[in-house]
Amino acid sequence: MCLLAVSKTFGVDAVQQAFAAGQRDFGENYIQEAVEKITALRDLPICWHCIGPIQSNKTRLVAQHFDWVHTIDRLKIAQRLSEQRPAELGALQVCIQVNVDGGATKSGVVPADALALAQQVAALPHLRLRGLMCIPEPTEDFAVACAVFTRAKDLFDSLNRAGLGLDTLSMGMSADLQAAVQCGSTLVRVGSAIFGARDYGAVGA
Repeated sequence: MCLLAVSKTFGVDAVQQAFAAGQRDFGENYIQEAVEKITALRDLPICWHCIGPIQSNKTRLVAQHFDWVHTIDRLKIAQRLSEQRPAELGALQVCIQVNVDGGATKSGVVPADALALAQQVAALPHLRLRGLMCIPEPTEDFAVACAVFTRAKDLFDSLNRAGLGLDTLSMGMSADLQAAVQCGSTLVRVGSAIFGARDYGAVGA
């Protein structure tokens, strides 16, 4: 199980404090804000995860600065990341984002299209497909959360039966952590439970 500390909107000092406490994996949603932190902390052995949406004009920044991307839901973005990944950095570790519960405002490929996209992404030369990511609609009903996470786990298993060799199921945040872990998550994304409440007025682009 990997704990990903979601440090979006928190400054360099907060990341340094978490690092000093033993945290090594950090997740960022906002590309420009993240690049500033990555640059400022480049001497620390931090593994940086992009967990926000990626526009075409930001793929180069992501390819040059991040170690992981969790939010691939279009082949075009994956192709750009592969083309723009510096060879000296090695393969960019990636997950496909799946809209597992059909939320109207959620990003992600529909489950029925996940296998085809996964096979296309896995074939790209400078990416390594590691798994799936999902962000279900919030619910306080534990059973409902488990049902959605179980669908994601079933999809993950079906892709592995198709030969994809995935090892990462990125699901669960501060509010639904218990349900996600119970249903097979291998990576949880926790922000407010680590850093406290966010001030979104301080967010970069």
